[in-house]
Amino acid sequence: MKTAAAATNPSSVEPAPASSPPTRSARHALAVAAAFIAAATLPATAIAQAGAAGAMSSSASVSGLATFNSNLDGNGGSFDWSGAIASASLKRQLSPEWSIGFNVGYQYERWSFSSNSAFGSQAPWGTINRPGVGFNLGYQVQPDLGLFIAPQFAWDYETGASQSGQNFGAVVGATKFFSRGLVLGLGAGVFRQIDETKVFPFVIVNWQIDDKWKLANPFRAGPAGGAGLELVYAIDDNWEAAGGGTYRQYRFRLKDSGPNANGIGQNQAIPLFARLTRKLGPRGHLDLYAGAAVAGTLKLQDPNGNTLVSSDYNAAPFVALTLAGEF
Repeated sequence: MKTAAAATNPSSVEPAPASSPPTRSARHALAVAAAFIAAATLPATAIAQAGAAGAMSSSASVSGLATFNSNLDGNGGSFDWSGAIASASLKRQLSPEWSIGFNVGYQYERWSFSSNSAFGSQAPWGTINRPGVGFNLGYQVQPDLGLFIAPQFAWDYETGASQSGQNFGAVVGATKFFSRGLVLGLGAGVFRQIDETKVFPFVIVNWQIDDKWKLANPFRAGPAGGAGLELVYAIDDNWEAAGGGTYRQYRFRLKDSGPNANGIGQNQAIPLFARLTRKLGPRGHLDLYAGAAVAGTLKLQDPNGNTLVSSDYNAAPFVALTLAGEF
């Protein structure tokens, strides 16, 4: 629905799930679908592998993505966007109980609007930058119970913006090991998105149903939302297919010139996706994604956060490709 009124990174968190004695099961999935709605950096929530004190692990990924034309509500015109994402993380096992990690990411988005849209004759925004950094601290209370906290800092802004577009907050949670194939947990995120505070709960799932099927979180929880759910099928030792979804919302500061100077843009949607993955050796993989963001809404707000225009958009199809590895 389109309304007018005077009157809502890329950091993400990798929870520290509980492990089975003496080691944890390991999985690191990369999910590009979240990037379609600029959720956060792409690396997925992982069931990290416990190591000896001093052990270190790292990962990195690079992604390209493109959306296709989507119509805005009513006769509100249309838009599309494309972008790229790079991210990296580092983790160190301080002791059998304590671990610490660091992640960094950057997301670039280039938006294009039709000449006459719900936002007027000029595009409400163009190029969006979303750098972010984060830390996470994990503590193994018992062999089957783990806790984590992860502060995150992101700067979401249009090229040419001088006012702050900072988002910051933290994710906290706990995970419980029930069996070698089942880890469950609960978490919550509290984030300040420029001028609004967002609070959201999420579940942590790592369930190896059988030799072929698995239910897990495809994303890390971060400033833009929770971890989502993904059902994975192992085709063979080198290929797997999956499908899933999540909810995402993010806000960014607009440039300090033009009709919407120093305003705020917002994008929210539910991305639904299918994934096909080809493993590249023991620690790398190439992921192809296709899907659509549904129930999407774009908002334009003034510098004080008052909504000027809000327009729903039709299902926005997308494709993406990610190359990722662990070291």
